[in-house]
Amino acid sequence: MGFAHLHVHSEYSLLDGACRIGPLVERAKELGQTALAITDHGVMYGAVAFYKAAVAAGIRPIIGCEVYVAPRGMTDRVHGVDDAYTHLVLLCRDETGYHNLCYLVSAAFERGFYGKPRIDWPLLRAHAEGLICLSGCVAGDIPRAILRGDYEAAKARAVELQALFGEGNFYLELQNHRMTDEARVRAALLRIHRETGIPLAATNDVHYIKKQDAYDQDVLLCIQTGQTLDSPERLRFPNDEFYLKSEAEMRALFDEYPDAVENTQRIADRCRFDFTFGHYHLPRFLLPEGETDSDAYLTKLCERGFTRRYGDRPEVHGRMEYELDMIRRMGFVDYFLIVSDFIGYAKGQRIPVGPGRGSAAGSVVSYCLGITDVDPVQYNLYFERFLNPERVSMPDIDVDFCVQRRGEVIDYVIRKYGADHVAQIVTFGTMAARAAVRDVGRVMNLTYAETDAVAKAIPGGINTTLDEALQQSKPLRAMYDGDERLHRLIDTARAIEGMPRHASTHAAGVVITEQPVYAYVPLASNDGALVCQYQMTTLEELGLLKMDFLGLRNLTVLEDAARRVRRRVPDFQVERIPLDDKKTFDMLAAGRTVGVFQLESAGITAVCMGLRPRSIEDITAVIALYRPGPMESIPRFLACSAHPERITYQHPLLEPILAVTYGCIVYQEQVIEIFRQLAGFSLGQADMIRRAMSKKKEAVITAERAAFVHGDPERNIPGAVARGVPEQTANAIYDEILAFASYAFNKAHAVSYAIVSYRTAYMKRNYPHEYMAALLTSVLDNTPKVTEYIAECRELGIRLLPPDINASDADFTVENGDLRFGLVAIKGVGRGLIQALMREREIGGPFTAFDEFCRRMNGHDLNRRAAESLIRAGCFDRMGYKRKALMQSVDRVLGGAASESRMNLTGQMNLFSTPDDGGEPADTTQLVLPDVEEFTRAELMAMERETTGLYLTGHPMDAYRALAQQAKAAPMGDILASFHAPDAASHRYRDGQRVVIAGICTASRERATRKNTRMAYLQLEDDSGSMEVIVFSPALDACRDLLAQETPALFVSGRISTRDESDPQLVADQVLPLSEQGLATLRTPPRRDPPPRSAAPPRHRLWVRLPDKEHPAVRRIELILQSKDRVSLEALAAELQGQKQAAAAERMLILETKYGLKTYPLDELLHLYLAEGAQRTDILEHLKEETL
Repeated sequence: MGFAHLHVHSEYSLLDGACRIGPLVERAKELGQTALAITDHGVMYGAVAFYKAAVAAGIRPIIGCEVYVAPRGMTDRVHGVDDAYTHLVLLCRDETGYHNLCYLVSAAFERGFYGKPRIDWPLLRAHAEGLICLSGCVAGDIPRAILRGDYEAAKARAVELQALFGEGNFYLELQNHRMTDEARVRAALLRIHRETGIPLAATNDVHYIKKQDAYDQDVLLCIQTGQTLDSPERLRFPNDEFYLKSEAEMRALFDEYPDAVENTQRIADRCRFDFTFGHYHLPRFLLPEGETDSDAYLTKLCERGFTRRYGDRPEVHGRMEYELDMIRRMGFVDYFLIVSDFIGYAKGQRIPVGPGRGSAAGSVVSYCLGITDVDPVQYNLYFERFLNPERVSMPDIDVDFCVQRRGEVIDYVIRKYGADHVAQIVTFGTMAARAAVRDVGRVMNLTYAETDAVAKAIPGGINTTLDEALQQSKPLRAMYDGDERLHRLIDTARAIEGMPRHASTHAAGVVITEQPVYAYVPLASNDGALVCQYQMTTLEELGLLKMDFLGLRNLTVLEDAARRVRRRVPDFQVERIPLDDKKTFDMLAAGRTVGVFQLESAGITAVCMGLRPRSIEDITAVIALYRPGPMESIPRFLACSAHPERITYQHPLLEPILAVTYGCIVYQEQVIEIFRQLAGFSLGQADMIRRAMSKKKEAVITAERAAFVHGDPERNIPGAVARGVPEQTANAIYDEILAFASYAFNKAHAVSYAIVSYRTAYMKRNYPHEYMAALLTSVLDNTPKVTEYIAECRELGIRLLPPDINASDADFTVENGDLRFGLVAIKGVGRGLIQALMREREIGGPFTAFDEFCRRMNGHDLNRRAAESLIRAGCFDRMGYKRKALMQSVDRVLGGAASESRMNLTGQMNLFSTPDDGGEPADTTQLVLPDVEEFTRAELMAMERETTGLYLTGHPMDAYRALAQQAKAAPMGDILASFHAPDAASHRYRDGQRVVIAGICTASRERATRKNTRMAYLQLEDDSGSMEVIVFSPALDACRDLLAQETPALFVSGRISTRDESDPQLVADQVLPLSEQGLATLRTPPRRDPPPRSAAPPRHRLWVRLPDKEHPAVRRIELILQSKDRVSLEALAAELQGQKQAAAAERMLILETKYGLKTYPLDELLHLYLAEGAQRTDILEHLKEETL
């Protein structure tokens, strides 16, 4: 009759099951099996993915779960008693069974979690309908009773379950993995079968697909339990029998019980639950009192918003009515009301909300409802890009909120619709290539050095697989081929690579449902939050309403800055700032973009400087263009923006569409409009072909060319030729669209973010103190960013004042034109203590002395560590204390304050008592501190760095800055920023590049290499950042005495090395003292290795954009590059400055590098690429390095 596996654990039995869903289904198909179940431990994470894979393979999917059953009630949690859960297999017979299983699994997490998600017998009795039950493996309740010798209890439970599920819906589960305990259980189960007639079902407890996969599953178990393979007492499976066996193998194992095998097929035939995709389950909006009709209420809100937004504009009102009609016909009225409501709540509570995100900004209805604050008419945005009547799909409105208050909006939604109608969404951390290698190496008990070497040999890249790495990395291939243990390590890592390692909560996704969420999908609990067990895309396929409640840090920064501004401008609102502030645009054109949202990187800053933006439209274009693909059109875009006379259009109809982007196709909306205006497509039809082009659907692209050029009467498309466009021109335009369609950006999203970018730039330019204070507060946990922004403060002429116990607030504050360091940023001092300190200061006034501070703050979490951190950070410096004296006295003062407090509480002494009232006189003597010499300046700065992450009153490099500049030392912060930049064009430094750095050595350690030589790791730091330096022999031998000094100042020359996810390192070839002597010894230029040979010569191109070929700068640059002697470029810079015919926008250097295009003002060529006095060979070599 057949056989079906009914007890199967996929990869979603996290770090236990080793069956990847795709290969699992394929193997079942190879074995000729027609049905297959998924029964993961306590979860249904993989149910939908499994269902789709099985259906695609022609296999009947059976959705189930191996649940955990509590020994007593599911809410009982007594250690040693209630963690003795048992297993039970439940399979969905029909839709009712699916809903019941979802409820059981959800309740197990929500109410029954204790080590595992547990149900109990009463809950099962209430939700057994539609389910088929198997008695479970040896860990089931019935087998456990058998193994402890209580046959009658086992039989009684079997009879109970038979009665509960009904005849034919409960089976005694026989397993044979060649285990002694299983033989005992089988014998007893057969006896129960004979005595009660309860049917049998033969299963294999599948945890891996093939027998040889047992080792991989064993490794997963070790990763889960934190053990190594050689640990004697670790959790392990007894043998390698837990794989997906063939029907023949199962029949051989159960040859005495053929019915047990055939019953599995009977069960499979009865399990007929199917998922339904594409059917929407939208929630109902809870109408306010007095409203009875959602449609009428949406119309009322839109009319009210229209009057506020547009006044009397009939043509726009017609578009709003059209959109409302589309929304009604698609059934999304309640959707828009729900979104409008929670955004309205956020704005009413002064929770910052972004102006828009994604294509929703293309809707007039969204604008009138206050969902977005971007006028789609002003920016030529289209509703059809958001909701297309030609392709009905769920709308997707993602909303940015203040990152600190996003949770308040989610809480509001939960209160409004009910906690059981709102849930967040699961996501999975998977084992990437390097992580898999490290996990497996630890489990195999390889040394850290061995595992680290393998991991570091894997090329960087988010999605690089081990198979790809073995093709790309010769060192990795050499390890794989040359060492048997490393071969096993890599093969095992390949086997588990990409598997889910843990479940977590999606950062933004929220589901809202009409019925309780568990009526649609199972729930789990992550860190106290209820989450849907299916991932975001799966929920959308099942028709559930998913929304993204995103946290955007820059909105928090803007509101924080605005709050500070309101202290002197009470009615200030960021949303009301003018969008045409010339000073703001001048700042962007000058490249002062540090701290400006979306415009911070070096590459995009250069584009801003070249474009010199003059409007929100210009910023929008920059954001849209600065991505892989469209970046190639940046030179043309900049050229046309500077020289409008160079703009050309293939047909006049294109001009009104492309004029805003200087004749270039930049946006998806422009592609849509070209189809509409030139060929007569409807907006919906145009969006469909845009989608097809972006996904490179060749058949559609070819067919639509004919419609674009000649029309399509069936779809009422006249075509471009009928509209007066020559056929050749129409084809040329179609080709241009095709070239850009896959890169064109969503303008609605770009405009929304351009507005946020502009607002941050406006605040920085017009309210720099308030803005930089807010910006620094937002990155307190990111020391490199804090360092970068403090450097920008210096550029703006803003001083950073050190923390002060009376002047500092919790966060950074503005004080008399400077910024005061916030107390929360001090390490070792909790926010609770800081808040108590500020309350005490507000009630009792400023603190007057250290001992008075300790007395007043006693009982407010002030301990020795916190007090010492405050001292070391300099918080009491302005009281005239020496930090060393306070450090030596802190224990005595804290002890005295605590003792005094205890005596006050017991009535033994009143602090303010006098001899007249019978008490002892108060001790009003001033705190006496030891007369000690203060710490050295270097020690004080080291304390500041230790407690705040920064040097506040100076920097050890201050004394060496001139020497570092003479050596042309690269700022370490610039090197780090280059490798952290998300866009490749910002990578000014690269792996293997030689540089000189100068800094203070804050740490060093030596170790032996495999060749038994010595090497050292140094931590070098300047005022822009810090780097790790690796020093091998003989360079180490030459500098060992230097490194023995305390925090020596060093020159280091060497090569940048990036071989892992960590920050770049410098491999040193020379370590010298940071002194005149060291500067004289430093090799300049450093020795250069010959470039590697390649089959074809490298391709170099250098563009310098000037007005014409006769420009004097052309000849001057040629002379410099041809010069044999030392040359000065100061003269070139001055000459270019003085050429009146070369406007500022025309002086532009564009380099084509391996990272893409880099664009810089030619005026900055001297500073960015070529140094005064550089030799010709250095100049050419640098250009080669940049272009290789």
